[in-house]
Amino acid sequence: MDIILKYFSDFTPAQLGQFSKLEGLYKEWNEKINVISRKDIDSLYEKHVLHSLSIAAAFDFADGSEIIDLGTGGGFPGIPLAIFFPEVKFHLVDSIAKKLKVVEAVAGGIGLKNITTEHSRIENIKNRKFDFVVSRAVAPLKDLWKWSRPILKKDSTKMPAGQKSGLICLKGGDLAAEIHDSGTKPRIMEINDIFPEEFFKEKYLLFVPV
Repeated sequence: MDIILKYFSDFTPAQLGQFSKLEGLYKEWNEKINVISRKDIDSLYEKHVLHSLSIAAAFDFADGSEIIDLGTGGGFPGIPLAIFFPEVKFHLVDSIAKKLKVVEAVAGGIGLKNITTEHSRIENIKNRKFDFVVSRAVAPLKDLWKWSRPILKKDSTKMPAGQKSGLICLKGGDLAAEIHDSGTKPRIMEINDIFPEEFFKEKYLLFVPV
């Protein structure tokens, strides 16, 4: 928890309470349904929560905007972002139902009211549009963009001046070939520039505007 407070200082008491409860809940649920590797569970706040919050450090989501977390797994980046942006609506989607069981239990355990979940493959989501798609290490950028484009709002009314809807994804390693194959020209941000910690070296935020 200390590593979160090293970089963010303006949380409400309610938000602080929600963040502080995450470790106990994830440890409890991870014993039943493994959504976080055993070696990472003790570094939950750095490797999962702070990693997710790099999106919050780089992007400001307007109140009332709608974000979909594609392949949320155990709830990352969706749950930390939903705590950070309590007036933003988050829709957490995964094709594995038992992972969503953990997401729903954690959200319920911390009293998180601004998330919904859906057991679905992203390509099966129809008749809904979102201001942003967020994702963490789910699939190659080419596929993420193919899935995201149809569900992104083209002219969102929730954007600050000059900001576009788009795909925000967390990636690591050498991305040159993956970006080339995607046919996109993402804005690339080094997370180590945002949070100068050893863990974030060679980890990136990619933004592909719609």
